[in-house]
Amino acid sequence: MKKDKIIYYSATGLLTLLMLFSAGMYLFNHEAVMGMFTSFGYPTYIIYPYAVAKLLGVVAIWFVANKTIKEWAYAGFFFAFILAFFAHVMIGDGEQKGAIIAMILLIVSYIYSKKI
Repeated sequence: MKKDKIIYYSATGLLTLLMLFSAGMYLFNHEAVMGMFTSFGYPTYIIYPYAVAKLLGVVAIWFVANKTIKEWAYAGFFFAFILAFFAHVMIGDGEQKGAIIAMILLIVSYIYSKKI
């Protein structure tokens, strides 16, 4: 049981750091992110709401006791990482490694959240 908790908290902590870094980039380095979104073909007006959604997802995973909300947060991150992976693949910039790492951390966090 102790090993499961260590794995869960490690994976969730790393996922949280990744999401906080990403949301921070969206909020404080808006021009660079706007260039990325434009190259993906995404509208730039979704940058701030997407950053807020990432922050809310992190809060839901760590602090919300309602299992349904927590499941929705995991699902939201799952779809975000899948879409990020394919967006990078489609434009061919070779930056899909971040999405793969985030997906692995998410899956490990989700599986071990069920074990503890």
